[in-house]
Amino acid sequence: MSDSIDSELPDDSERQPFLSTVVDEIDGGKSNDRNDEDVTGESFDAVPIARRQIGVISAVFLIFNRIIGSGIYATPAVILKASGSVGMSLVVWTVGALVAAAGTAVYIELGTGLPRSGGEKNYLEYIYRRPRFFATCMYSMYALFLCFSSANCVVFAEYVLNAFSIPPTRLNTRFVAVLSLTFAGILHGTSVRWGLRAQNALGFFKLGVLLSIACAGALAIAGAPGFRVDPSHASHNFDKGEVWKDTRLQANALINALYAVIWSFAGYSNANYALSEAKEPVRTLKRAAPLAVFSVTLVYMLVNIAYFAVVPKEEILDSNHIVAALFFRNLFGAATEKTLSIAIALSTLGNILSGMFSQARLVQELGREGILPHSVFFASSKPFGAPLAGITWQYTISCLVVLAPPPGDAYTFTLNLASYPLALINALIAAGLLFLHTRTSASFGYTWKAPFCAWTPAISFFFLSNVFLAVVPFVPPEKGKAEYEHLPYFLHAVVALVIIALGGVYWYVWCVLRPAHGGYVLERKVVVQEDGFSRNVFLREPRLSE
Repeated sequence: MSDSIDSELPDDSERQPFLSTVVDEIDGGKSNDRNDEDVTGESFDAVPIARRQIGVISAVFLIFNRIIGSGIYATPAVILKASGSVGMSLVVWTVGALVAAAGTAVYIELGTGLPRSGGEKNYLEYIYRRPRFFATCMYSMYALFLCFSSANCVVFAEYVLNAFSIPPTRLNTRFVAVLSLTFAGILHGTSVRWGLRAQNALGFFKLGVLLSIACAGALAIAGAPGFRVDPSHASHNFDKGEVWKDTRLQANALINALYAVIWSFAGYSNANYALSEAKEPVRTLKRAAPLAVFSVTLVYMLVNIAYFAVVPKEEILDSNHIVAALFFRNLFGAATEKTLSIAIALSTLGNILSGMFSQARLVQELGREGILPHSVFFASSKPFGAPLAGITWQYTISCLVVLAPPPGDAYTFTLNLASYPLALINALIAAGLLFLHTRTSASFGYTWKAPFCAWTPAISFFFLSNVFLAVVPFVPPEKGKAEYEHLPYFLHAVVALVIIALGGVYWYVWCVLRPAHGGYVLERKVVVQEDGFSRNVFLREPRLSE
């Protein structure tokens, strides 16, 4: 256990964001890079200016790369099969975009109100203050053990192998997947600047590929030379009477479609994990997040329209190929499959880099809180000015998830295990923000004043959408539609809840049991590390007899 957490801290420590007092406690109230702005402004976190390298463009691609992986190349077929018609499919994508917009507004308000790295960790510990540090301990189990990048690494491996005509055996796939993790870990662990450049370059490439698909679809609709579809594969999806044909209104089918679309937009909070490294965090987040999510939404809708303009609905429903492959085949011939594989692989690599970048900083922030064992190790940015310790942890967990599970149910289970907790966290955050918007919050000591204020109905909509995501895994699937062949359909949700609950056990031992038996309390202090970052340490002070 670490030397942490004081169950007897004075009440004033709970009147502000968990570390908002950092800038007031360092060096007698004058940290090296602090100015006179309010703690809700650009200098909220005491981080050296030289460490703030993320500008608006980099923040945009942190979000853009995180949202868009390989899903847009395959998910439209899944949505069409669930919704039944082209028109209903586009409606479901629109609803997913509205959820993403509402979620973006929530995270902009919270991120500008608490502009430091860590994302949900900061928001949970600010809103759910009692028992003290309980929310942070619970969240730490999610951040340490359920944030891994294994799924996209395997997807990357499969498309790389296909591009080079190498059989995708279990050994080959896992080897290439681990190589992708190793590349991301070395790049981000040794150079923040080059890691951001690589992410930005892959983001531009990904955007270019998707806009090219959209433009090719528009040219096909216009009948431009070189973009005419062979009559044997002609699409009539937008003909009169075809758009809404075969629409499925069954609740279970629409739930499955909506569930898939909402997860396709997950990642709009990615810049919030690295705000301490943003040049002007409030300004950067307010500009980057809406721009990124708007770009994703526009690209998603245009690409869907392009797919439906070129590929007949029957081919999408009957084929085992991803819809993007059918699109390229119908327009440019089957020989373009290799090119598509390379494009999807690079798109997925951008997602891997973006995920490791943000997840490593989340681990580092937990280290800065002083809550983790060996916190000084996880909080450090040595020796390369990057959170190498957090990257090493995420790399290790991700490699284990890639290598350990056998194919089939176990692998699908790990994917769902990583996704499910985020719905619970988002629901708690949205509920908390709704509370902060009420006058009642002031009577409990909250003084919430963020530079951006989300529309309350949008917060409510986001809350309900995440309650939906949290409940759906416990709804029995249609016969023959279960994700698992041999496991209970709800198992990933139950296991995720158990892992998070272990944080409560850790909190009790650390914050209550050990201090009670040892006759001490833990006093929180703030120190500045050699790398210029501040972090919490907890000193054991004798418990005064009453």
